[in-house]
Amino acid sequence: MSSSEFRHVVRLGGRDLNGKKKVLAALADIKGIGFSTANAVLNKLNIDADVRLGSLSENDLNRIDDYVRNLQSKVEFPYLLNRRKDPSSGSNIHLIGSDLDFVVKDDIRREKEVMSWRGIRHSLGLKVRGQRTRTTGRKGLTVGVRKGVARPAQAGQPAQSEEAKK
Repeated sequence: MSSSEFRHVVRLGGRDLNGKKKVLAALADIKGIGFSTANAVLNKLNIDADVRLGSLSENDLNRIDDYVRNLQSKVEFPYLLNRRKDPSSGSNIHLIGSDLDFVVKDDIRREKEVMSWRGIRHSLGLKVRGQRTRTTGRKGLTVGVRKGVARPAQAGQPAQSEEAKK
C-alpha cells in the first residue's frame, strides 16, 4: 500500500483509532476489547498484529469491524467475552463502547435498588470489593475535626464540661 493510501484515523468499533499504531495496540484502545481479545481476533482473521492500522486494506478493516461487533457468535472461548451469563438474557454476550458503559451503570443502579451490600457501598461512595478504607479512598469525603474554643481553667477548681454548665 502506498503512502497516499495510508489512513491516519481509522473508524473501528464505533471509535476513531490512531492509524499510526500497530493493529494490536489500536484494537485494545476500543472500550471492551483488551489485549487478549484483540490478539484472538487478529489470530482468527489471520492478520499480522505488527502492521500499522492505517496501512490495512478496506476489506481487512471491514472484516475486523464485523468480527468485533459480533464477537459473541464468532469467538470459540467464552472466557474472552466480557458479559458471561448476562442476568437479563442468561446468554454470553460481548459489549463494546457506549453499550458497555450503559450496561455497567444499569447494573450499579439495579444493585442500589435491591439494596444489596454492593449497592449500599455504591450509594455511600465507599469501596465495593473488600478493600480497606481506614487510610485510603478518602477522595471526595470530608475528613477533619472542628476545634473547640479553649478557656483557661480557674485555679483550684476542676474544669467543667459543657453539659454540666447547662
